[in-house]
Amino acid sequence: MASSPVPAAGWSYDLTGPGHAAAVASLLRALPAPPQLLALGEPTHGEPAFPHLRNRILEALVAHGFRSVAVESDRVAAFHVDAYVHGGDADLETVLTRGFSHGFGQLDANRELVAWMRAYNDDRPSAERLSFHGFDAPLEMTGAPSPRRHLQHAHTYLVEHLGPDTFLHGRADLDSLLGDDERWHDQAAIMDPERSVGATPEAAALRVVADDLLTTLHAHAPALTAATSRAAWHRTRVHATTALGLLRYHAQAAQKTTPAARTSRLLAVRDAWMAQHLLDIRTDEQDRGPTLVFAHNRHLQRHPSTWRLADMDLRWSSAGAIVSALLGRRYAVVVGSLGASAALNLAEPAADTFEGALGRRTALVDPAPLRRAGTLRTRTDITPEQGYFPLDEATLEHCDALLHVDATRPAPSEADIADRILTLPEVTVVRADEASGVPPSSWGERFFFVGPDRRRPFATIVAHDTTGFDEDSQLDRPGVFRVNLDIGRQEFQHRFGYPPAQCAVHRPSVDFTTLDQILPHPAYGTHGWACVLNPGVRSTAEFHRLLAYAHQRALQRHRRSLDRRHRPQG
Repeated sequence: MASSPVPAAGWSYDLTGPGHAAAVASLLRALPAPPQLLALGEPTHGEPAFPHLRNRILEALVAHGFRSVAVESDRVAAFHVDAYVHGGDADLETVLTRGFSHGFGQLDANRELVAWMRAYNDDRPSAERLSFHGFDAPLEMTGAPSPRRHLQHAHTYLVEHLGPDTFLHGRADLDSLLGDDERWHDQAAIMDPERSVGATPEAAALRVVADDLLTTLHAHAPALTAATSRAAWHRTRVHATTALGLLRYHAQAAQKTTPAARTSRLLAVRDAWMAQHLLDIRTDEQDRGPTLVFAHNRHLQRHPSTWRLADMDLRWSSAGAIVSALLGRRYAVVVGSLGASAALNLAEPAADTFEGALGRRTALVDPAPLRRAGTLRTRTDITPEQGYFPLDEATLEHCDALLHVDATRPAPSEADIADRILTLPEVTVVRADEASGVPPSSWGERFFFVGPDRRRPFATIVAHDTTGFDEDSQLDRPGVFRVNLDIGRQEFQHRFGYPPAQCAVHRPSVDFTTLDQILPHPAYGTHGWACVLNPGVRSTAEFHRLLAYAHQRALQRHRRSLDRRHRPQG
């Protein structure tokens, strides 16, 4: 069924082209007050367009003073990512594996984000550098780990710098209280309180220990920060609060009540924990600038969260509801919504639904017209496997803006891409043919130039391998083509996190056959070229940005050449 437009006038800022900076600037002007935390929600973890758009939005927010991003990932694990983006020695693959929870390190968008942040921070003063935070707990829906490593971290830090006889529990035998980690990890304990370790005398004793360690850490903060550093102290505080949070979570898992009440309370404990992390992050970042927060809508929305799961009606206060109650207008939330999605096999919404009324757009949208429409409904064509939480009246009533995504637009063809490039100023195209001297397999390939120069294209479109030279993309697959862009050495490092000269080192980690993903050029990456095979919804925003950048570089070269040509001699 065809979608209808938004039912009444309201602002809408397109995100499908290169104009992200203008769209984000307009969004900030539309908010009721400048936020300290700008929350950007996604309605499902299964649509890749949302984290890719997050990256473009963060890049634009930097110009407005934002200096950090916090994502739905383990707070402690995120220390690995933050160290890396500040120039740490670890390799990117290790950082993605150790620095994200929930498997989020496997997402292309997170790889892109981490590489970009590292490149952005390079050679910038500390006050201008971007920081990376996780604000989630080290939990999964199926279980919670032992607090062992977090307790031991805090205990070891205090013993090393204060001595074991200067504070409570300095000589505590943590191992005997913790016992076997398997009883903490037991997944059955989340569903069966009888299996949970959370109500045992040992768990109660450990909760007292964790609380006392945290008190000691604060009581001796002047001496400890002088002996180590503020960063080391803060890291230890996060470990101590994580240990305490895990013990609280296990205690809640041991409560005997109805499954719905028990699960709702576990969700509430997690979101309260997330809220405290966000408030702590704001304390850490308050002198540097606002923070972009990215997570599922259910963690960021202002109103109570609800979820129908396995015949249980769950209800709890989200992290966003808690933070909004405490920060007021300093917390702003942009809720994600999804029209149709090829990735989720989610069909186009009916015209009388909220998503249907938003139409086939990918944009930041004013929710006010949808609130006033009166005749729209929540969509019901969703399966549990798709994991999509649709828009409803309460969500619209309590958000500041919508990030609506339509992920079903057909991928542009070679001709579509060529037409788009030719709309740029002063661009001409040369098609390879027999007279150009290239092999017959390359006839028809396009080379784009600015001005009369025909030696240095800024973009090319190719659809065939060059035997013995350029075969890694496997372009001879039916329907596959590649767009190549000359983005230069500086932007290459900015985009991929390493200079072109290191392409050979990173080559084993790149799959050059991947479609719809910005990649180093398999043959000319060492010269600062990037490429994308069959650009589509995942790469469209970044592709258009890099295309504009490559064109601007070529245009500047052309104009410098004209200046030299017309400069008076003598």
